[in-house]
Amino acid sequence: MNNAKDLYLYKRESAYIPRIAAVHDLCGYGKCSLGVAIPVLSAAGCDVCPVPTSLFSAHTRFPVFYMHDTTDMLTPYLDAWVSEGIELDAIYSGFLGAAEQVSAIKRLYREHPGALRIVDPVMGDGGKQYPTYTDELCAAMGELVNGADVLTPNLTEASILTGIAYEGQDVSEDYVHAMMDALIAKGAKCVVLKGIVHGDEPIIRNYVAGADLAFEEINGELLPYMLHGTGDLFTSSLLAAIMAGRSLYDAVQFAGDFVRDSMRITCQQPDFEVRGVSFESELGKVAALLG
Repeated sequence: MNNAKDLYLYKRESAYIPRIAAVHDLCGYGKCSLGVAIPVLSAAGCDVCPVPTSLFSAHTRFPVFYMHDTTDMLTPYLDAWVSEGIELDAIYSGFLGAAEQVSAIKRLYREHPGALRIVDPVMGDGGKQYPTYTDELCAAMGELVNGADVLTPNLTEASILTGIAYEGQDVSEDYVHAMMDALIAKGAKCVVLKGIVHGDEPIIRNYVAGADLAFEEINGELLPYMLHGTGDLFTSSLLAAIMAGRSLYDAVQFAGDFVRDSMRITCQQPDFEVRGVSFESELGKVAALLG
């Protein structure tokens, strides 16, 4: 069985700029989703092609926000891509606005069978679904697990996808194994399970496993505060490292470190608890992946 240090999902060819479809929402205030994916992946020398699944005035942690569902535009939007002959190297999906949007992602999979499939099943955190997510939408999101080259759930999302009861962030390794085994059994090729914390330890644990990939733990420093958008930043920077030609193990390590460093910058900003994670001044670290 291989380990994540030996698994390279993308081979970067010198000056070639890989093209990534980023299927996420667009948020006006509070950095997350496309507001994170576009700059981070662009810093890694990727051509990011947004597929907006909804438009938000601000992220859902705010008590008042406006949401516009873009489901009706997705078919003609992607029809135009076909007419233009767009080719993709990766398809990266995150927050969805409606269950019907899963069919748009599956369409991209059919039309670009060689593209990497990166699925961040954004559905909730802290044991709760996000307010715009219905049971129907969560069930549809589960359809993307089968065939995902990399699936990056937190414990809440893994619970929703597997039906295994959520037991908080401090869980045993046996529980982690059960979660990951269940997701692999559903067809995920590689799973990165995020955000396990034991007691008062200042350590955050992320785990990697796959059908042909040994179970591994990758640790990072846990900061004493939470921020909105860190999950989006984690998977975006993980994908940036993968597309820069790094191994899966190194990509997970880079993503954890990048989120931590960005969180340190964020806490120096006004209203940092709600404004989203401030990664802008750290983007040079992403660009350095190409060195």
